[in-house]
Amino acid sequence: MDWGLKNRLARIINPINGKAVMLAVDHGYFLGPTESLEVPRKTVRPLLKYCDSLMLTRGVLRTSVDANFPVPIVLRVSGGSSIIGEDLSNEKITTSVKEAIRLNASALAMSIFVGAKYEHNSLVNLGNLVNDAEEVGLPVLAVTAVGKELEKRDARYLSLSCRIAAEFGAHMVKTYYCENFEKVVSTCPVPVIIAGGPKLEERKALELTFNAIKSGAAGVDMGRNIWQSKYPVPMIRAVRAIVHGNSNVEQAYELFKKLCSERPAPQTTPSQQPRPPQQKPTSQPKQNTQQRPQQKPQKQVQQKIKPKIQTK
Repeated sequence: MDWGLKNRLARIINPINGKAVMLAVDHGYFLGPTESLEVPRKTVRPLLKYCDSLMLTRGVLRTSVDANFPVPIVLRVSGGSSIIGEDLSNEKITTSVKEAIRLNASALAMSIFVGAKYEHNSLVNLGNLVNDAEEVGLPVLAVTAVGKELEKRDARYLSLSCRIAAEFGAHMVKTYYCENFEKVVSTCPVPVIIAGGPKLEERKALELTFNAIKSGAAGVDMGRNIWQSKYPVPMIRAVRAIVHGNSNVEQAYELFKKLCSERPAPQTTPSQQPRPPQQKPTSQPKQNTQQRPQQKPQKQVQQKIKPKIQTK
């Protein structure tokens, strides 16, 4: 493995502990403006400093990520089908290696669909992408997609898909967690990173993370289980505590709850700072409303003031 390729891999997977927290925000390439990712810039900005790398398309990278922030980019380069189309497996390479270099990507990502109608095309695409990427020292992440057939997420199918991806030259594989996940990891000769999958309750998502890491996963590539949470920043920090801090589920969940209880304070206090001055005048009208029934005394006060002004 060349120095450049090793160096780029080290940006994504920490070379000290062999672990990674990747933030996935590439969902729009086939789902469109999915919930909580309608405005990618707002979703991504507060999470950037807590992820090791960011997985996304070139369009969202250019429009929604600050170029001054040094986050490693895992660039999705495959696509061509949508959630309302006939078959999600009908993908091709949509972004060139030259474009990835122009965008300073640290790795490329594409989906393979083992057992699907367009299995052959996706696997040949992977082989060709690895050929082109290795010429310039770019690692490739193969995503073992299942399309709309979520029932395929078992150890037998996923170990098959991951092994095939590695055999075709992928340097990393992203797949789903399942029972007997140790089999998936042990039969794949490259690092395995788990997908977050559909949105789960926060504690269950942390259990998923812990079990995957315990079973040998090199890290997580989570999206919806982070940015669809009511508290995305506490959630990604709790996930990070498991992946990089060796926390168990209880410790990570307690951290999540603690950060959630703290997080509203800095958000509300700035908006409350101007309010105290506004509360004082609001108390005065209340006093006036109490005096409104006593209109006669008020008129008398006004009459007393007028003569004083006239004498001056």
